[in-house]
Amino acid sequence: MDQIDFPNGLPKRFEKVVYIFNMSEDVWPFISAITDTKLHKWEIDDNADLSDRGELFTNADIEGLIYISPKKIDESYIAYVKDLFSIKTLEILVPETHTGVICKDILRDEKIMARLVDASNSVKKLTLTSYSTSPQFLHLIDVLRSNGITVYTPESPEIDCAWTVNFFGSKSGIRQLVQMSGAKEPDLKMPEGVVCSGIIDASKIAANKFIKENGVVIKTNKGHSGSGVLIFRDNDLPYEYKTCERAIYEILAKDVYWEQFPIVIESLIHVNPSVAGGFPNVEFKIAKNGKIEFLYYCGLRVTKDGVFHGIEINQDIVTDRVSARIIDTGFFVAEQYSAAGYRGYFDVDFAAAKNGEIYVTESNTRRTGGTHAYKAGELLIGKDFMKDSYILSDNALTLPESVTTFREVYERLLSVLFDKKKKEGVVIASSNLIRQHRLAYVIFGNNKSRALEIEARMEEIMKRLSNNPIN
Repeated sequence: MDQIDFPNGLPKRFEKVVYIFNMSEDVWPFISAITDTKLHKWEIDDNADLSDRGELFTNADIEGLIYISPKKIDESYIAYVKDLFSIKTLEILVPETHTGVICKDILRDEKIMARLVDASNSVKKLTLTSYSTSPQFLHLIDVLRSNGITVYTPESPEIDCAWTVNFFGSKSGIRQLVQMSGAKEPDLKMPEGVVCSGIIDASKIAANKFIKENGVVIKTNKGHSGSGVLIFRDNDLPYEYKTCERAIYEILAKDVYWEQFPIVIESLIHVNPSVAGGFPNVEFKIAKNGKIEFLYYCGLRVTKDGVFHGIEINQDIVTDRVSARIIDTGFFVAEQYSAAGYRGYFDVDFAAAKNGEIYVTESNTRRTGGTHAYKAGELLIGKDFMKDSYILSDNALTLPESVTTFREVYERLLSVLFDKKKKEGVVIASSNLIRQHRLAYVIFGNNKSRALEIEARMEEIMKRLSNNPIN
């Protein structure tokens, strides 16, 4: 069965929902092109560790969920999440083999495949969702259908429209959309730039732009979490053309992915940090029938080098004028995606420039680094979470090396953990990352000052823990 469309939502006869965390598959060509073997392995393992970074939050309202994770999740953390969101039943499966391509790992795992067949019950029907609609995910669907199971994919495009995932989710694809749509939507703008192939041409173009504009941004077509993005500011490179070109070439030559994929070279935008930290963002969801749903807008918490750390959600993080603009732009993009057949979650990233302009920088056609914070806000605060709470999230607070378990962090943070009655406090968003000495969290405060106060108290507790390690 190639397509199932239910305009009024999921029929009750599709009782079992299976969610697959396949983050690495979303950028597998990029990961495969990383030549440093240690970095290659780290990228796969780091993505696997993110399998519990709020992903249980995003599915917390699905009763009887079967969650397939690339890595085992701490039982005490599972109990914490179930209590926090009042989850009655949750089944977590982990493939025996972990290669980074989890859908292939599932196909090789006889026990998990048997469980999926069993979950489809006598009616042979199953709902399948995932972090991203990857080619491997689509192949898994084909295999299940070939076994006589009717598979419903409410958050994925059908096979003839699956090209939309990589096209619109790539740096070059969104740039083409913006260029084609400029006459229809004047507010849809990107930083001035070009798309080229090969590091020889890229080095020449980037050196020319850097010298003329005192800065340049170079992006691979689809990187991940800051990898594949190079930001050069004033004085970062030589100002003599040949020397500058050579310096850029040598940097690009270190990783084969720069040679394998299209390269985008853009003007460096000097952002206005007073506008959502300089990086506003909107997230939407397109239903199976093509209906567009606006979810939230936020500000991205991004490092100087362009590495994403988290988000900041509240209706007042931008002015009414800015919120209207980014939401309208997001709806326009959503209409193009929907018409092309894309289905599921997506976001649009912006850069708010000091000159007052707001530029689109990229779009992610998948669940995003902010989806779990949004979903937690909706479930813990309510539908008006953008008005009733100030939300902060972060994925990378450094923890003392002596801290290695979720239980240790939980016990130390008891005084600031989320209180269901007050609707304020810290929500721990991962147990896996704690083993890397990183704390992922979502903070809820009744206003911005309260959220920042709770965050500061949490950081102080962790700092004291560093000075007084657990025995």
